[in-house]
Amino acid sequence: MYFSTRGDERLTASQAIIKGLASDGGLFIFDKLPDIRYNEDFLKLDYKSLAKKILKAFLDDYTEEEIAYCVDSAYNDKAFNEGELSFDLADSFGFLNLYKGPTFAFKDMALQILPYLLSVAKKKNNIKEYNVILTATSGDTGSAALCGFSALSDISVIVLYPHQAISKIQEAQMLSFNSDNAFSMAVKGNFDDCQRAVKDIFNTVKVEGVSLSSANSINIGRLIPQIVYYVYCYNHLVNCGKIKFGDKINVSVPTGNFVNILACYIAKMIGTPINHIICSSNKNNVLTDFFKTGQYNANRPFYVTNSPSMDILISSNLERLLYLMTYDKNYVNELMQS
Repeated sequence: MYFSTRGDERLTASQAIIKGLASDGGLFIFDKLPDIRYNEDFLKLDYKSLAKKILKAFLDDYTEEEIAYCVDSAYNDKAFNEGELSFDLADSFGFLNLYKGPTFAFKDMALQILPYLLSVAKKKNNIKEYNVILTATSGDTGSAALCGFSALSDISVIVLYPHQAISKIQEAQMLSFNSDNAFSMAVKGNFDDCQRAVKDIFNTVKVEGVSLSSANSINIGRLIPQIVYYVYCYNHLVNCGKIKFGDKINVSVPTGNFVNILACYIAKMIGTPINHIICSSNKNNVLTDFFKTGQYNANRPFYVTNSPSMDILISSNLERLLYLMTYDKNYVNELMQS
């Protein structure tokens, strides 16, 4: 089961993926860590097999057949080639290259499978309404979401992005999609303004015959698939002889909305031998200050940098970490309202 970080709303995994955001404004999170622990048997698994194992554990109301359909459909030879999930390795450090999906953004890793998870969830829950995916982007989520959802006939996707604040390549990608169900709109403001607009629409707008969902990292269906590549990365380091099984690694994650680094933290929670998780920020270093001081203050200057996907002052998924650290929904609600 999944429940809100701020209240008592409880849903199955598939229902949480459909809804995206909890009614009280909170984010859905698993009520307990699933019964899955990293062990040496994981080393034998290819990426698809690993994804099926991890997703089945966390999305427990999906059948094995449904998970297999989603994984096999998303990570096919056209959109994904395991051999292209490459590693640049030096003596003491390396890079996991996640930019070889169809839009060259690491978010392809989750946004290729989310449409299938959502489509299956609608069938499981007998949802007949037309589905509209509403998403805010600082660049890479937008093109990846448009690419992932544009192939589905019963779902439309609308992307809001900050005007003149994303890379020209990513804006060109978004504006070039030739699909009747994929739309992009520029907003005068920054990413936080776009994200705030999406949350406000979720909480206030009701359209008969239409259900809203999100492809942003507020959707648990975005978070869970990203756990997979951290476990796969560790497997690769062991299998290629860079480390021995059980050796711990440090992971540095460029961080904006906090979902990617949170996926790494959850990979550690299920036993992947990860030591330090390093939160890398740009000039908009609200997270750096939070981890140094324990205080989160978004009332500060906003900087436009050459890493626009990290130009964020309100990191939504930090709320999930706060819950996992405290297991106190009332305290998290108090913090988020302060």
